[in-house]
Amino acid sequence: MLNGSGKPEYMRLLDPEALAKISRLELIARGVVEGFVSGRHKSPYKGFSVEFAEHRQYVPGDPISDLDWRVYGKSDRYYIKQYIEETNLRATILLDASGSMSYRGASAVKHSGKRLSKFEYARYLAASLTHMMIHQQDAVGLVTFDTQVRRYIPPRSRASHLRMILKELVETRSGKETALATIFHDIAERAHRRGLILIISDLFDDTDELLKALHHFRYRKHEVLLFHVMAEEELTFPFETAHLFRDLEKPHTYRQIDPRALRAEYLELLRRHIRRIEMGCGQMDIDYVPISTARGFEVALAQYLAQRMGRAK
Repeated sequence: MLNGSGKPEYMRLLDPEALAKISRLELIARGVVEGFVSGRHKSPYKGFSVEFAEHRQYVPGDPISDLDWRVYGKSDRYYIKQYIEETNLRATILLDASGSMSYRGASAVKHSGKRLSKFEYARYLAASLTHMMIHQQDAVGLVTFDTQVRRYIPPRSRASHLRMILKELVETRSGKETALATIFHDIAERAHRRGLILIISDLFDDTDELLKALHHFRYRKHEVLLFHVMAEEELTFPFETAHLFRDLEKPHTYRQIDPRALRAEYLELLRRHIRRIEMGCGQMDIDYVPISTARGFEVALAQYLAQRMGRAK
């Protein structure tokens, strides 16, 4: 399907301004990743390419040319030199498509003349990250989910794979309830090769179960980036008069609420929830990136990537 500009509909997710802001930035894995093509990320596999790692004792069948003759001269024993290869990254983007992500705050940034819902905002983030990593020759996959996995696209690095992910992003709609912890445990078991897990969600789930699921990724040796996307109204609860609130994850469920009576308790519960997630991520060495939809996604993403690259130097 073509949009008004004559381009395929999915191409609208590649915002030129966003791509320009991140064009000089990279997303480099901090830890060890697994891959096959030489790149910029450290691999657990031993070869002969970049950085010396360790010696191991020679065993019959090892190439004689790999022997470290200096060590042999000192110890009269045969040892093989091992090196850490560099490789390309395998990244998987987990996109929350539950009903709560469809909330569209009055202070959300506009794009193409309309304010973005959390899910629309998250789609732009996912598209920009996918474009950037594939142009780094890294492999990117996509998981969309609510109470179950909607679509699981395994990581690939071909240019045609970018189109496949963009099409899936355009066709996906937010709906149903949230089951973050269950989904994360499922994906942690499916992703056998260690790599980078990028989660984009509003994180509306039980805090303890969510942290356990994030720990599952770390236990499996994945590096995790957590983009916590929320509307400004959810963060400040500015409502003053009684409203009829609709449950976005349970269709046709409404509740009359006086926001002034609930504001203090709501904000305190939210503060505790966010603080525990932030502290848990810190303890697990997970990048926690809070983002409000009132701020341009390209600005938030560029700032995070610049800070991450700065820490790596």
